[in-house]
Amino acid sequence: MKRYAGILLMMVVFSCTKTTDEDWRTYYEKSNYMETPRYEETLRYLERLEKASRWIKVTYFGVSPEGRKMPLVIVDKSGKFTPESARSQNKVVLLVQAGIHAGEIDGKDAMLMLLRNMAIHQQHTELLDRVTILFMPFFNIDGHERASAYNRFNQNGPKEMGWRVTSQNLNLNRDYVKADAPEMRDWLKVFNQWLPDMFIDCHVTDGADYRHAVTYAMDVTQNVAEPVRTWSRDTYLPYMQKAMADSGFPLSPYVYLIDSKNITSGIIGGSAPPRFSTEYCAIQNRPGLLIETHMFKDYKTRVTGTYQMILHTLELLNKEAETLRKVNRDADEETATSLIGKKLPVSFALTQQYDLIEFKGFNYRVVPSEVSGDPKMIVWENVPIDYKIPYFNYVKDSDVVDIPYAYIVPKQWTNLIDVLAAQGIVMERLTQNKKLPVTLYRFSNVKWAEKPFEGRITLDCDVTPAPDTLEFKEGDYVIRMNQRAARVAAFLLEPRSGDSFVRWGFMNAIFEQKEYGEDYKLEILAREMLQDSTMRREYENQVKSNPVFAGDYYARLNWFYQRSPYWDKTVNRYPIGKVMKKEDWK
Repeated sequence: MKRYAGILLMMVVFSCTKTTDEDWRTYYEKSNYMETPRYEETLRYLERLEKASRWIKVTYFGVSPEGRKMPLVIVDKSGKFTPESARSQNKVVLLVQAGIHAGEIDGKDAMLMLLRNMAIHQQHTELLDRVTILFMPFFNIDGHERASAYNRFNQNGPKEMGWRVTSQNLNLNRDYVKADAPEMRDWLKVFNQWLPDMFIDCHVTDGADYRHAVTYAMDVTQNVAEPVRTWSRDTYLPYMQKAMADSGFPLSPYVYLIDSKNITSGIIGGSAPPRFSTEYCAIQNRPGLLIETHMFKDYKTRVTGTYQMILHTLELLNKEAETLRKVNRDADEETATSLIGKKLPVSFALTQQYDLIEFKGFNYRVVPSEVSGDPKMIVWENVPIDYKIPYFNYVKDSDVVDIPYAYIVPKQWTNLIDVLAAQGIVMERLTQNKKLPVTLYRFSNVKWAEKPFEGRITLDCDVTPAPDTLEFKEGDYVIRMNQRAARVAAFLLEPRSGDSFVRWGFMNAIFEQKEYGEDYKLEILAREMLQDSTMRREYENQVKSNPVFAGDYYARLNWFYQRSPYWDKTVNRYPIGKVMKKEDWK
């Protein structure tokens, strides 16, 4: 009996060894670190992990336009896979996103190995003590399946890679605020359900050549609520700088050069619009990390660098779990209680202030191009050079807006209401007609882009506040700004914001004149109005000062129509009202 027991034990040990050492190699590892698995192969591996470990659950949070289920992998040591459970256990929730640009897929293969090492090999299991992981292996699934060896000209591996944009030709990393893509609507459901404590978005660079394998971006400007900004700047980034250097991956800020032909000109940081993933997290009061591995490094180096970045983040989150949860709560409370009546910046400009940073680069030459004729084409040489270069990461407010007590969105603007709801913004409805003093906006000098951007015709315009008293209707939507998502609401509803409904072209109809006067009728009206001496002087000044106007006979007649009682006063007027004070509401 003992003999059989010994044989049985040997069989079990052999079976476990075989399972852990051979069967659990990822597709990427089996390919000698040269290839990444396709959609079905990735799902099969995840489903195997789910069957083998009670810590892993594979769920689906939506369906892509081409009909593929979108996986969300939940990793929790307690075997409980709900946001309520994570909160009740005082765990922080980390959302790791790969493949938003599906050719930049390092994060998927890094996370498959990390989950395997935790759940199967029982490595780093302590990192799940105080953290629940949400993992999206490929956010842009349809782009992931448009795989080719020729999708990323600048990038060194994998052998085949996905496509940058979705099957609807939308760049998801320009869509976080406007939420046009079906995939983004589903992503927002996940975000609002879980409200993750931290977010990581995994990418691969374009641009210059240098020795850093991993670069990063993280907003630590005044665009971010103070508690999150301070934690990110003073706790997270210093820890990661040291940990990654100790792991053989010294970090650099994301390399966006002021002058692409001159390394010493410096790197631009600062704050970008919230259409981008990590900047969206900034206005949601959450720290967001952008990982950008270097395109020229081989795929194994890039995946390993991404792996280390996520691993060290988990180390810190376990140490900082209680602190980070409080930081996020404080940021939400600050947003909900202190924005009303204050000025909020909705765009920023770099200042001339900078920090000198160490940058591990290469030597290079600038030569004239024989093909393009460019007098300054850069030629990289494989000679390592350590530079000290300026990092411009300080910003000043460029456009600021006054945050009201509430916005009122007329119920007929259903396209806006749908986006606001998808963003998790709390709304209520008027139960009766209500006349209120509000601030509206008037628009002038409206100019549309010459070609579409992300499927929309965007615009630029001058914005002027216009106080008025209007009657709003029963059923109109009220957005009170004493809520945690108030920053998101402001970036959508304030026309000065580059990611507002107005700028994205959601409301182009408000700029259209729908009624007109015949020229022979307007001629009579104009002659009557010119009897007013003030009107005559204003008209004559316009003719003298504006040659284009002077040469357009109908514009000259329409000038009088616009100043008559017949003119539609809603043209070029923002239909959304701002109730500035709580007492105005009463």
